[in-house]
Amino acid sequence: MKWLLTILILFTACKKAVEKKTFIESESDYQYHLIIPNGFPLPLIPVDNELTESRVLLGKTLFYDPILSSDSSVSCATCHRLNLAFTDGLELSKGVENRTGMRNTPTLTNIAYAYLLMFDGGAETLELQALAPIADHNEMNSDMKLVIERLKKNKKYISLFKKAYQRDLDAFGITRSIAAFQRTLISGNSPFDKYYFRGDTTALSASEQRGMKLFFSESLSCSECHGGFNFTNNHFENNGLYTVYADTGRARITNLSSDVGKFKVPTLRNVEYTSPYMHDGSFSSLEEVIAHYALGGKNHVNKSVLVKGFNISEAEKQDLINFLKSLSDKEFLNNKNFIP
Repeated sequence: MKWLLTILILFTACKKAVEKKTFIESESDYQYHLIIPNGFPLPLIPVDNELTESRVLLGKTLFYDPILSSDSSVSCATCHRLNLAFTDGLELSKGVENRTGMRNTPTLTNIAYAYLLMFDGGAETLELQALAPIADHNEMNSDMKLVIERLKKNKKYISLFKKAYQRDLDAFGITRSIAAFQRTLISGNSPFDKYYFRGDTTALSASEQRGMKLFFSESLSCSECHGGFNFTNNHFENNGLYTVYADTGRARITNLSSDVGKFKVPTLRNVEYTSPYMHDGSFSSLEEVIAHYALGGKNHVNKSVLVKGFNISEAEKQDLINFLKSLSDKEFLNNKNFIP
């Protein structure tokens, strides 16, 4: 657990309180102040998309507007629901005309800290990622030209774009504003955070503390992939889910045989609310996930050496699950700033 202590020392001072509004002359707008939890670094924000109140408002409005989809039936929020930590509870996502997507919907929890987005890393930035669901046949099945034409008929959007980006309504502002809103979705007020980063020794139960020791133990090696303040190494791993992968994962992007079956390691924050699990939603519970890793997964040439199996008693399994649930941030799941 030395890595956590190092993070605590380096970043405890990073928490910022919202003070008076700061006007940005060059942007003709007020800066949006992110509250950075204890133990968290400052997220990297593109210089051409600094967070302002108008940009975040525009992005949030678009995020919840089904106008982005071809038949105006699906919005970003259709698959990313706040009460489910911005997932949808389905094995595979559903789009227009109830079409089934190819993968499970990933959480947007702390997405500001992610890079090489989506399960296969097909998008390098949040700005680029916003284009994917709009164009995808099974998601929104739309195109940017149609979206822009629709939005230009709405005086509210014309005004919002002018204030946010000092330009006419275009794809630049659409993708950047949605990304700006998503960067505000920061979760860092779980019982674990209160216990470890704030020193509240009462925040975790005895069972949760035992589960934490198991999680960070060498025998289970959970933290080798799910480490750091955000409980992910942001790498792509093959966890032995299948011997033959219908979805080749990272290899779809790189065309490398060595990447077959490798998928982005997700954050475990709010994992209690993001079932079903895995890129295809094949596990419905945390119990099933633990059983998979305890058995060591299925044989595949690219399977991570960290997936090797382990022995765990029923009591220890419950302790581990209780610890994973201690990563739930109820304040985040009920944050009214994240809804229109």
